[in-house]
Amino acid sequence: METWLIIVIVVAVVVVLALILLLAGTKAREKRLESRRSEAGELRGEAEARARRAEEREALAKEEAELARREREVARSHARQADEIDPDVET
Repeated sequence: METWLIIVIVVAVVVVLALILLLAGTKAREKRLESRRSEAGELRGEAEARARRAEEREALAKEEAELARREREVARSHARQADEIDPDVET
């Protein structure tokens, strides 16, 4: 066999192997990227759910704070009335 033919065959094999490795690397990269996209989507979904729950809790907390404020006003009103009625308290 002639030397130039051997060189051409070796170069062709090297080129084919390089192309196969390049293709395999590209496929692996695409698979990793898709996996990361999926994970990011799951994390976004969880973040949105947590944000909704936090907003609901904040709304409930505001309602509870308003109820507490009203109760405090009623308690102060009753205390004033008691002070007005009590003969031992000077007003």
